[in-house]
Amino acid sequence: MGCTARVWLDAQLDHCGKIRFLADSDSEITRGLCACLLSVLDGAAPEEVLSLKTEDLVALNVGLPGGERSRANTWHNVLVSMQKRTKKLIAEREGKKPFDPFPSLIITSKGIQARGSYAEAQARYLLPDESKVHELVNVLKEKKIGVVAHFYMDPEVQGVLTAAQKHWPHIHISDSLVMADSAVKMAKAGCKFITVLGVDFMSENVRAILDQAGFAEVGVYRMSKERIGCSLADAASSPAYMDYLEAASGSPHSLHVVYINTSLETKAYAHELVPTITCTSSNVVQTILQAFAQIPDLNVWYGPDSYMGANIAKLFQRMTMMTDEEIAEVHAAHNRDTIKALLPRLHYYQDGTCIVHHLFGNEVVDKINDMYCDAFLTAHLEVPGEMFSLAMEAKRRGMGVVGSTQNILDFIKQRVQEALDRNVNDHLQFVLGTESGMITSIVAAVQHLLGSAKSSGDAKINVEIVFPVSSDSITRTSPNSSPGLKSVNKGDFMLPVVPGVTSGEGCSIHGGCASCPYMKMNSLNSLIEVCQHLPDEKNAIVAYEAERFKVQTPSGRSIADVGCEPILHMRHFQTRKELPEKLVNEVLRLNSNKRPIS
Repeated sequence: MGCTARVWLDAQLDHCGKIRFLADSDSEITRGLCACLLSVLDGAAPEEVLSLKTEDLVALNVGLPGGERSRANTWHNVLVSMQKRTKKLIAEREGKKPFDPFPSLIITSKGIQARGSYAEAQARYLLPDESKVHELVNVLKEKKIGVVAHFYMDPEVQGVLTAAQKHWPHIHISDSLVMADSAVKMAKAGCKFITVLGVDFMSENVRAILDQAGFAEVGVYRMSKERIGCSLADAASSPAYMDYLEAASGSPHSLHVVYINTSLETKAYAHELVPTITCTSSNVVQTILQAFAQIPDLNVWYGPDSYMGANIAKLFQRMTMMTDEEIAEVHAAHNRDTIKALLPRLHYYQDGTCIVHHLFGNEVVDKINDMYCDAFLTAHLEVPGEMFSLAMEAKRRGMGVVGSTQNILDFIKQRVQEALDRNVNDHLQFVLGTESGMITSIVAAVQHLLGSAKSSGDAKINVEIVFPVSSDSITRTSPNSSPGLKSVNKGDFMLPVVPGVTSGEGCSIHGGCASCPYMKMNSLNSLIEVCQHLPDEKNAIVAYEAERFKVQTPSGRSIADVGCEPILHMRHFQTRKELPEKLVNEVLRLNSNKRPIS
């Protein structure tokens, strides 16, 4: 996988315990690269094969003139495949039981094949109940209701929504940033209500952005009368985070870069303490680099995601080893000296994590290294450092992506399209390093590409999506769960836990390990129930309404107004590719007028 040319590789362990390789390619250049690797590694001891690093090949600068990297990527990817086969041969010789594979879905032009019970649960809802689809569409049309949903929704919900999109255009599934934009478009098109399928800060953002756009009369509704939380948003609203910002407010030329996945209240309080701009996982790197380029002696304070902060710092550390030309491709205003200079002035919060991405730790990484090192690796910027480093190494050789949910989706679509353009039989394997709810959007996109491909031949493209699963996951059960279940303390709560599905395939057919329990509070039944009660003339679903903030900031301004300013600063940056002058001036002014937050 990942080679521009087609490459065939075979490995055997001979009677002397040496690894014997055979390789061939339909490209003369690639065949030559394989021959170079074979001249070094054919007949080598297993430990010699495994000790060679892809980084060792970089210094050889093998490739074509003009900076083309595709041939060099082949050189690296073939080595990774040779090492994967070597590990398997060693395990067989030593009689070790091979790892059970992660669950996966295989997508073809003819349908979907599920491997593992967790994958079967995901696949079950990709072909939704048509009666549910029609029931939802009818009520949406009748009452002019728009639906904005996050990528991480339950597969049952996403399956129905994806099917309903064909009959009602005002349904949109995206990352958190685009949800509010889509709601505004729906309001402009005549929708009287917007239902939000996500966590509470998403419905807050939709409510505030609609008000800013002049659609205060459009109702916004959540999917639960209970609070739909988020571990990251909770971390940013803690006293510890405000202490972090207090330190930032005492530092000259400070800019707070806050992740979009935080509450409007947090954004408002933070912005009154330290000049603040929001960011997404897809634009955070460019936001920080541009800020350092625009403001001399800047101090950047990022939060609340500790993994993302550490990954950004690690990314900038890697950039110090790149050439000035390579750095300029990332951001034109920077070079090795500027990157080295900014590192001591980049700060990130140390105590905020996403409970889902936290699961992509050592255990998962070890298994990916052994079983999926030659696959395409995708990773959200929120994953722990081990997974981040693995995906960054894969990215370097053209086999990975690190970024937002949309970046991951775009990467998969691009690789599938490239395979279709080559028009040869191919099996593409992608490790999904983010919340498993993304699978519905991925399947829809891949099926569209495979179905619409106008190939001149009969090439068969299979696309396999692999779900990494951690054995550390637990699932909450009902109070009437089976007797004998052990319980664990989780903060102030006592939670019964159940063991994972056999073969390490996750803890719940409704979500599995890489699954957000908060997002799964957005059920299909809740959506239909809320829609049926609209308009809410009897106040039956008052608890579901996304209310406007009635409290004010310490300076007496509206939380909604102040909380939207960091978002509007980001909008300016996205449009103009520079920080707005107003924000820059706020950073350059002394912070003596900032009020402490109690």
